[in-house]
Amino acid sequence: MSKIIGFNNAIFWTDDTGILYCEFSNNDPNVKLELTNIKLYIKAIITLCEGKPMPFLIDLKETQGTFSIAAAKLLAHNPELVKLRISESYVINSPGMKLLLSFYKRLYSRITPFAVFNDLELAEEYCIDAKNEFYNRN
Repeated sequence: MSKIIGFNNAIFWTDDTGILYCEFSNNDPNVKLELTNIKLYIKAIITLCEGKPMPFLIDLKETQGTFSIAAAKLLAHNPELVKLRISESYVINSPGMKLLLSFYKRLYSRITPFAVFNDLELAEEYCIDAKNEFYNRN
C-alpha cells in the first residue's frame, strides 16, 4: 500500500519496500531550495515514515538549481530526520548535480551512508541492502 504526499516541485512516498522515495522536479537552474520548503518536506517525511527508520531514495534526475545554506543544514541535521534516515541513495543524470551532492555531503552530511547512481533499480537495491543490514543488526 502506497502513501503519497506531493508538493509543487516534489513528491514523497513509501510502499511495501520500506523505502522513502523523494522525487524532485525543477527545470529552472536559478531556483534555490529554501528553508520554508525544507520544513514542509521534513513534515511529509516524518508523516510517511511513521517513526520507522528507512533508507531514502532521492531522485534528482528532473531537477536543477541549488539550496540555501540554512536549508542544507536543516536537512542534514534535523534530529527527527537523523533518527529516520538509514541511508541515502541519489539518482542523478548530470555532472552538475553530482558536484552539488558532493559539496552537500562533504560540508553538511558526513554521517549518513550514501551512494550516487544513474539507474533507479541500482539505487533501490542499495536501499534494500542498507535496510536489511540496519534491521539485521538492530
